[in-house]
Amino acid sequence: MAVAAQVAGNLMGAVPGAPRLASPGILIAPDLTPDDTARLDPAMVRAICTAHGAPTSHSAILARTFGIPAIVGLGEDLLAIPEDTLLLVDAECGRIVLDPDEAAVADFLQRQEALRAGAVQASAQSGAAAITRDGRRVEIGANIASLADAQAALEAGAEGVGLLRTEFLFTGRPAAPDEGEQFSALCDLAKLLNGRPMVIRTLDVGGDKPLPYLDAGRDGNPFLGWRAIRISLARPEFFKVQLRAIVRAAALFPVKVMFPMIATLGEFRAAKLLLAEALEEVRAAGRQAPARIETGIMVEIPATALRAHQFAAEVDFFSIGTNDLTQYTMAAERGNARVAALADPFHPAVLDLVRKVAQAGQAHGKWVGICGELGGDPLAIPLLVGLGIDELSMSAPLIPRAKQLIRELDFQVLRETALRALHLETPEQVRALAGRGA
Repeated sequence: MAVAAQVAGNLMGAVPGAPRLASPGILIAPDLTPDDTARLDPAMVRAICTAHGAPTSHSAILARTFGIPAIVGLGEDLLAIPEDTLLLVDAECGRIVLDPDEAAVADFLQRQEALRAGAVQASAQSGAAAITRDGRRVEIGANIASLADAQAALEAGAEGVGLLRTEFLFTGRPAAPDEGEQFSALCDLAKLLNGRPMVIRTLDVGGDKPLPYLDAGRDGNPFLGWRAIRISLARPEFFKVQLRAIVRAAALFPVKVMFPMIATLGEFRAAKLLLAEALEEVRAAGRQAPARIETGIMVEIPATALRAHQFAAEVDFFSIGTNDLTQYTMAAERGNARVAALADPFHPAVLDLVRKVAQAGQAHGKWVGICGELGGDPLAIPLLVGLGIDELSMSAPLIPRAKQLIRELDFQVLRETALRALHLETPEQVRALAGRGA
């Protein structure tokens, strides 16, 4: 294991530069910011363990995108582990083993090899569709934030992009990108996808993702504050720069637009009105524009899920962001390790909201996807499919296994299991039920 004081210094901001290991090993740190994680070298970092943080923090999500096993929120005692200690990291079970004996190491390596063999088999079949044994098809998309992500998604068998995080165009720079730059970047991604659909989420910043040139003020609780669509609607001219770029891309490629953090129908209608204005402005400028753009919303707020039937009459699709939906449902901040146990997406209350959205979509002929981390969890996938979800979007490394898993399942059985899960009391009971059904 390689753990160095210099790494800790880098992570805490004392030393400039990316976190580095002297040799391949396990990175231990108090916590990682998204920028820290983005600069890690996957060839050197075999696993990540942090004292703080939560599984649905943005840093943990990035680690999974890079295919790096990560366990977060392990507590301060983690930082006392001496460098060069032999350490087993079992990210699937969320546990570490200090100074394991030979039997434990042998068992770990055997399970690791079995997982690798399974991954090779899944990758060999990743180009095939995800269809259950009784004929239910589930579309599998990717969550991306760059051209490299898009390429990795295609290689993994993604059928499209279920979530394009456009924040990558806006971060790490002194000023916002103009319409032309955004249009060019969107076209580059769409060209690479070669006709596959791409869902573009409009700018989702503020709160825990500030921009230096967009003053969002200081919120006491940023997750419940002025962020995402709330900022966009308050800055319509700024927002329409992005909307015009999306409109222009939609004239050439099969892209859809999705608004984040929608809480009321009024917000959705206001955003659609700005989109319509952007479309007319593109036409007035003599540029090509589509007749219409398929438009949906992120379902992250319980109020939206509870009123999904009303939204379903007006949206073209739903995509459920289970990370935020969970933290808002359980009133447990996703980045706070002290309440991480409460912020559990397997809680029946969260799954019940997922079902309500799926039912609303089905009743109005609108597709419903999942773009939160839960969508790529092998234990959750059978439940989500059973609840009626049409599309799952996830980090590229998770795609082959997800598709393989769905092909081994029966939808009718999944539906019965998922409905039973809604009547349980705890996430632990739901996991146990899902494990027995797997």
